[in-house]
Amino acid sequence: MGEETAVDLANHFGSLEKIKKASLENLNTLPNVGEVMAQSIWQWFQSEKNLKLLEALQKNGVVIENYISRAAGKFKGISFVFTGEMDSFTRDEAKEKVRSEGGETPSSISTQTDFVVAGHDPGSKFTKAKKKGVKIINENDFLKMFK
Repeated sequence: MGEETAVDLANHFGSLEKIKKASLENLNTLPNVGEVMAQSIWQWFQSEKNLKLLEALQKNGVVIENYISRAAGKFKGISFVFTGEMDSFTRDEAKEKVRSEGGETPSSISTQTDFVVAGHDPGSKFTKAKKKGVKIINENDFLKMFK
């Protein structure tokens, strides 16, 4: 699964224990999780081998923290895609800023993309955004949105 699906699961369930106990029907109701992904997630947590792996990780010091949802905020329902190199932050830092305000950060351009933040040397996402008519902003405009 991708990063956004993992965030969606964390937002919905809040803990690994709750994800482990989720029914296939419950997983199927999540936005952005199709039937195949729901089936894959459910099957993964049904495997004794995988459950033992999680247990071993925890016994060896891996701390799995519960997730506190930050779904409310000024970017709720708004999606940002990042391309190119930024001066003030890494892509991961930028994604976290957006998520902290309830926004979404898919890795690719789609018809649901609201903004593309373009840094230095933007890649194919920049071209695709132009073709699809997605609003493209620079790093400074992005940072102004947090003021």
